Amino acid sequence: MTRVSVVPLRDDEGLLREALSSLYSLFGSTREVLRKYGPEVAEPKKNGQYNFGYLAVAMLNYGIRPLLASWHPALEDWETRRPADRSRREHEQSWAHADDLRAALRDTRGILTAYAGLLASACGVPNLLSAVPSVD
Repeated sequence: MTRVSVVPLRDDEGLLREALSSLYSLFGSTREVLRKYGPEVAEPKKNGQYNFGYLAVAMLNYGIRPLLASWHPALEDWETRRPADRSRREHEQSWAHADDLRAALRDTRGILTAYAGLLASACGVPNLLSAVPSVD
């Protein structure tokens, strides 16, 4: 709920690299939870509802991985061309595809917001999506 995955990144805020890195870090966090709590978080629930493990892996593979697979190498290629006298922010903003990546992040946020609601339900915790501001 605190990541750029569901918290809007306005056009004048943040760095695209940081947004992608934040999303990528969810892979490590999820793997850590799955290792720590073992098969119990992946076992089917008695009432047929999805469990944390199933939803988390689906979110990573179908919600985040396609975005990262496409945009991470493209942004990395652009980053390698940054002149020494230009800030990271200025360089990102001058990238011809910066707006496209921001749009892709917005689209992915919609998918991940749906997963966040499902994960809250599967884990038996309140859905905190109402605490996330909408983008103007």
